[in-house]
Amino acid sequence: MDYELTETHKLIRDTARRIARERVQPRAAQIDEEGQYPEDIFAVFREAGLLGLTIPVEYGGAASFLALALAVEETAKYCCASGLILLLSALSTQSIVIGGSEEQRQAWLPRSAAGEIRGAFCLTEPNAGSDVAAIESRARRDGDEYVIDGEKMFISGGSVAHFVVTFVKTDPAAGSRGFSAFIVPTDSPGFSVARLDRKMGVTGVPTANLVFQDCRVPVANLIGEEGRGFRIAMLTMSTCRPVVGARGLGLAQGALAYALEFARERRTFGRPILEHQAIQFMLADMATQIEAARHLIYHACSLIDQGKYERQYAPYLSFAKVFATEMAVKVSSDALQILGAQGYMKDHPLERHYRDARQLMIVEGTSQVQRMIIARGLAEGDIVYG
Repeated sequence: MDYELTETHKLIRDTARRIARERVQPRAAQIDEEGQYPEDIFAVFREAGLLGLTIPVEYGGAASFLALALAVEETAKYCCASGLILLLSALSTQSIVIGGSEEQRQAWLPRSAAGEIRGAFCLTEPNAGSDVAAIESRARRDGDEYVIDGEKMFISGGSVAHFVVTFVKTDPAAGSRGFSAFIVPTDSPGFSVARLDRKMGVTGVPTANLVFQDCRVPVANLIGEEGRGFRIAMLTMSTCRPVVGARGLGLAQGALAYALEFARERRTFGRPILEHQAIQFMLADMATQIEAARHLIYHACSLIDQGKYERQYAPYLSFAKVFATEMAVKVSSDALQILGAQGYMKDHPLERHYRDARQLMIVEGTSQVQRMIIARGLAEGDIVYG
């Protein structure tokens, strides 16, 4: 593993840890119960300078996915939804970083880094999820504008965004080569929020269905060139996948810490349950899985920070995502089991951790998609054993 935490990384991690303990933890249950976007938490992140961690330095950011993963990890120990707020700051801007013009970067990145605006990433549609090439949204050029029509669904933060980066087809006959990416301000005529979804978990960040109906944007809002959208979308998701894993890493640590403290206090058969071997082995396995996930995530993020996130590196980013998110589901389930019936009750945070963890195996590419990427890497020789 070729990563190492710099003093800047440690400062960002410690800042996020303090905010998570002092501001996020006391609000976590309320955020989940109310299901409202926590503007106060966003404001705290803005004041601490945590909203531009992956944006290049020249546009007001820190240019580090490892830094973002550290901040997300600390936050998700208490509130996975708040960790998602940090992740979305990268997901919504990374396409502009990868494919945007200098004018687009100057227009959107500094304000995003400063927390003056926030965005959303629009890819999924009713008939296009894992099969991204099946998207049906369209854009046609009309003079100095593009006219966008279509529907996007399950868009995290879509209803509270000031702009969205959306992917549509400008040449439907060209398959994935006919994709294009656009920046769409959410006050554009023809853009609307059709509905909000009722979710199992991560309720503090709304998930929205968005509609584009004769939605006009200037030609200047096309990211890169026509036909480049598929590559931009894939690279954006690839770079953000280890940070989804960081949400799982933090969540699992929070679940383990809570279960461990409970095991010290809860007594059965005349002694703390922490002294029972069955519980000890569960806790040991949980800790082992957490540490394995940590190394996969930090390594993957260090690769991204070195500019290594093209196709041949994708399996290493998928390793981090699939292992850490499935680990989070397992660890949160085992932590809940240690508490028994109490863990199933809303008096304790573990039922929330369990519900929140289940989202992670789906977003930014399902576990099955990650395995496809890893298998492709084995077949093509990007991963070599022996």
